Amino acid sequence: MKLYTSAFAPNPERVHMFMKEKGITDIELVDINIMEREHKTREYRTISPLAQIPALELDDGRVLTESRAICRYLEGVHPEPNLFGKTDEEAAFIEMWDRRVEFMFLLPLAWWIRHGHPAFTAIEKQIAELAPRGEKGFRYFAKWLDSELAGRDFIAGDRFTIADITAFASLGFARVAKWKPDADELPNLVAWRGRMLARPCGQK
Repeated sequence: MKLYTSAFAPNPERVHMFMKEKGITDIELVDINIMEREHKTREYRTISPLAQIPALELDDGRVLTESRAICRYLEGVHPEPNLFGKTDEEAAFIEMWDRRVEFMFLLPLAWWIRHGHPAFTAIEKQIAELAPRGEKGFRYFAKWLDSELAGRDFIAGDRFTIADITAFASLGFARVAKWKPDADELPNLVAWRGRMLARPCGQK
């Protein structure tokens, strides 16, 4: 299999973190430079018609896009450690939290960076009002998530799951905006981040 990926982008990073937690090392990595618009080339569009990264090319030639779908596939191939839920009930709560983080944390952050950071003018038709709206939403959810983490060690319950990966990849992407959680303002989020840095997903 081949994984078409891109350095520093949060969605490819989600897949990389997932692979580290699973101990998956037998997938060929093909780097696509987003800032050079390599994902928009005709050659890459034959692999991923919508120019999406990451993309996982299976051994039979079919291609999966969408980071969560790729992780779901890898979960099936490498079922342990389980990261999506061991029962229907647990899986439902993990999915709820993963979607919350994706849509209320990562998406506003993407608006903030892609529409506010000058480096992204090369690849984005920036809409100025989306940057402050995204920043506001991201900061709001960070505070809310901090309050939730006051009572547990992980995002979706009492163990590490895909929801933690999505949140941790989001924090990694936030470095582009020169943001990281402050210990005085967000102590629980800072403590959670420390736990993630000690895990396989936190290793370079």
